[in-house]
Amino acid sequence: MDHKVAFVFPGQGSQVVGMLSEFAATRASVLDTFAEASAVLGYDLWQLVQNGPEAQLNQTEFTQPALLAASIALWRLAREDGIAEPAMLAGHSLGEYSALVAAGVIDFADGIKLVQLRGQFMQTAVPLGEGSMAAVLGLDDAQVSAICSEITLNGGPDDVVQAANYNAPGQVVIAGKNAGLARAIEACKAAGAKRAMALSVSAPFHSVLMQPAAEKMAIELAVVDFRAPAIQIIQNVDADFCQHPDKIRENLVQQMTSAVRWTETIQLMAGAGVTRVVECGPGKVLAGLNKRIDKSLVSLSINSLASLAEGVEELSQ
Repeated sequence: MDHKVAFVFPGQGSQVVGMLSEFAATRASVLDTFAEASAVLGYDLWQLVQNGPEAQLNQTEFTQPALLAASIALWRLAREDGIAEPAMLAGHSLGEYSALVAAGVIDFADGIKLVQLRGQFMQTAVPLGEGSMAAVLGLDDAQVSAICSEITLNGGPDDVVQAANYNAPGQVVIAGKNAGLARAIEACKAAGAKRAMALSVSAPFHSVLMQPAAEKMAIELAVVDFRAPAIQIIQNVDADFCQHPDKIRENLVQQMTSAVRWTETIQLMAGAGVTRVVECGPGKVLAGLNKRIDKSLVSLSINSLASLAEGVEELSQ
């Protein structure tokens, strides 16, 4: 049977010291991909990824290039080993840049430079310790959104909070100033959330508080060459397909201050006839979310030699 396949790429949180280490001895293209990235960054990215320190790898300006390089290295291996071109692509937050590289919209070197800057801009948009994120489990999207809106509208400047990631049914991440976040956590618990807890994140990503970062990012994106995607791509801000290079660029700016609409992204794929969704990158975060969004989808992960071989067997034509 002919299966329609989509590839998806993970965002921050999937990184781990030592990721992709088993590929070093046998797959030269992995080291080549990291060498390309290192040449852009001005430091040895492979060395950092393999040996840490973990605290440095987890700083967003280092995390973002590391995950982009890891995801594209795995994407290149999958294609080298004969996995057919997928019907569509998407990425979660940072992962959208991996999808754009895979779709041929931007060059890998440009992608690496952009996500390094993106990490720097995101970290400095809000002073350290003033804002963060929290996960809310067991409420629907509209409930969480309404709670955040009410707190923001009726509170002061320190009460800004909004939905940042619609990750799966009953799983929403919110972002904001610490006071607003604390109020939202309590309000979500009062509304019947199974859990509402602060995350160990250094800034309120995907919220209006990222506006300074979005403005800086717009300047950087404007000077990078964008092309029409060779593979259909779904973007985070509107969970819809986008073909026009200028619109893709505009959506990346908006992505900084807008929610990641992951649930709708996977629903769109399923509605378009996709039967297999492959997470291409470290970890299995998206595979877990995708199963919660639509149990009929077959979820695969490509993140190791064994899973690459399984993917090739499952997906090669």
